[in-house]
Amino acid sequence: MGSLLEAEERLLVEEEPLLEDVSPYTGDGSIDIKGHPILKHRTGNWRACFFILGTECCERLAYYGIAKNLVTYLTRRLHEGNVFAARNVTTWQGTCYLTPLIGAILADSYWGKYWTIAAFSTIYFVGMTILTLSASLPALKPPICAGSVCPEASLAQQIIFFLGLYMIALAAGGIKPCVSSFGADQFDDTDPLERTRKGSFFNWFYLAINIGAFISGTILVYVQDNYGWGIGFGIPTVFMAMAIGSFFIGSKIYRFQKPGGSPIIRVCQVVVAAVRKWSLDLPHDSSLLYELPGKTSAIEGSRKLEHTSELEFLDKAAIVCTDDAKYGNFSHPWRLCTVTQVEELKILVRMFPIWATSILFSAVYAQNSSMFIEQGMVLNKRVGSFDIPPASLSTFDVISVIIWVPIYDRVLVPIARKFTGRERGFSELQRIGIGLFLSILAMIAAALVEIKRLEIAEAEGLIHEKVVVPMSILWQIPQYAFVGAGEVFTCIGQVEFFYDESPDAMRSLCSAFALLTVSLGSYLSSFILTMVSAFTTRGGEPGWIPDNLNEGHLDRFFWLIAGLSLLNLLVFIYCAMRYKCKRAS
Repeated sequence: MGSLLEAEERLLVEEEPLLEDVSPYTGDGSIDIKGHPILKHRTGNWRACFFILGTECCERLAYYGIAKNLVTYLTRRLHEGNVFAARNVTTWQGTCYLTPLIGAILADSYWGKYWTIAAFSTIYFVGMTILTLSASLPALKPPICAGSVCPEASLAQQIIFFLGLYMIALAAGGIKPCVSSFGADQFDDTDPLERTRKGSFFNWFYLAINIGAFISGTILVYVQDNYGWGIGFGIPTVFMAMAIGSFFIGSKIYRFQKPGGSPIIRVCQVVVAAVRKWSLDLPHDSSLLYELPGKTSAIEGSRKLEHTSELEFLDKAAIVCTDDAKYGNFSHPWRLCTVTQVEELKILVRMFPIWATSILFSAVYAQNSSMFIEQGMVLNKRVGSFDIPPASLSTFDVISVIIWVPIYDRVLVPIARKFTGRERGFSELQRIGIGLFLSILAMIAAALVEIKRLEIAEAEGLIHEKVVVPMSILWQIPQYAFVGAGEVFTCIGQVEFFYDESPDAMRSLCSAFALLTVSLGSYLSSFILTMVSAFTTRGGEPGWIPDNLNEGHLDRFFWLIAGLSLLNLLVFIYCAMRYKCKRAS
C-alpha cells in the first residue's frame, strides 16, 4: 500500500501547485480528544486508520464467529427445532441491521463517534462473555441428547443465552455506522492528497470486514464443530477484546468531529418552520435567506452548505419575515432555520432515490444464503474425495472481495484516473452503477447453471425424483464471484457516497441508513419468494420453487430477479444523472 500512496503523492504534487502558506492545522474543523485544534502532521491519516482497520477486522471476526454457525448451535446444543432456530437467527440478524440507527443518533447528536464506539464495544465484550459462559458452564446449557431424547433448555438458560446474543446485536449496531465514518474522519476533506487516500480507506475497510468473515467462516466454524462451542465462542470473545485494545491505542492520534445535536430534531424544525411560512413568497435573491455571517455554521461540527434551487418550498423555513426582523428573533429554530439546516434536509431528500435503488442489490446478495444454497443442494457436491457443503461455496464470494479490493485500488483506480481526471478514478455513483450491473450478471449466471442442471435432469430421467443431478457444484462459482465483485463496487461505493454526500453532522445516521438496505433487501427477497410461490402454484402446479427442484423452474426465479435488477439499474442511472452533489463552504 505504501507504493500506491507514494504514487498518489507524486501525482498530486505534479497537478497542484504548492502553497507557501499552509496551515499546520486541519481545515475541516476536526479536534483532538481534549477538544483542541489538531495538528495535521501528527494525527489522523493512515497512522490512525491502521488501528481502526484492526478494530473492524477483529470485531467482524467476532460477529461472524457467532453468526455463521448460530443456527447449528441453536439446533444441536439448545435443541431448538429447525423452523424455530431459523426464525431466531433471522430475527437476530435483522435486529443487527436495525440497531445501527440507535448508535448513529447517539453519535451524531450527543456522544460523538469515538465515545459511541467505546461504549458499545464494552457492551459487545460483555455480551460475548455471557455467550461464552452460556456455552461453557454445564449449569447454563441443557444436557446433551440421550439417543433421540433431547432435553429442552430451561427458561433461565434461554434468558442468559439470548441476553448475551441481543447485547451483541445492540452493540454491533451501535458500532457499525460509526467505525467507517470515524475512519474517514481521519482524512481532511480540504486536502486533495488526503481526499484521495480517504477513497482508498473505504476499499481497505471493506477488505478488513471480509478477512474477518473469511476466518470465521472457515477456521472458527471448524473449531466450533470439532472442538466445542465453549472454545468456539471464546476465540471470538478474545478477538473482541483485541478490537477494543486496538481502538483505544490510537486515541491520541485520532481526529474528532464535534456532534452537532439531534439530526432528527433539525429535520423536524425545517418542516415545521416551512409549514408555518407556507403563505410567504420566497425572495428572488437567495442571499436574503437567513444564514449566520462568516464561516461559522449554526450546527456544531458542520461546515456551511451552499444554497440550491431544488425543493424551494423548504427554503421558506429560512425566510426572515417582518416579525423576525422587527424583534431580532433569530434564535428560534422552530420558526427560523439557517440555509445550512434547510440544505441538510434537501440533501437527505436527494439521496433517497439512490438509497432506494440499493435495496434490490441487497436482495441479490441475500440469494447467497438462500436460493444459491438450495440450488447447490441438488448439484453433485463430490470434488475428488471431498464433499463440499453447499453453504461453504459462499466463501468464494468473500474470496472474490479479497481479490477484487486490491485490484480495484491498485490497478483500476489509477487507470480510470487517467481517463476521468477524478482523484478516485470513478465517482461514487459510477461505482455503485457498475456493481448493480455485476449483480445482474450474477443472476444470469445462476439462471444459466439452473437451465443446464434441468436439462441434465431431464436427460437422466430425474425430473420426478428428488435426487442430486450429476452436475458439479463448482459451476456455481461464477455467480458467487460476480456477487463478490459487485460488493466491491456497490457496497463500498455506497459507503463512500453516504459519507461524502451526507451533511457533516449526519454522517453516522446516513451510514446507518445505508446498512438498513441490507435488512430491507432480505425482506424484499422474502416478499418476492412469497409472491412467486403464490402465483406459480395455482391450479395444482408445482410452481417455480417446489420441494423437488427437479420438477420446478428455479431458473425463472433467477431471470425474474435479473429483470427486476435491470429495471432497477435503469432507474438508478436516471436518478444518478439528475443528482446534484453537495456543495460545502
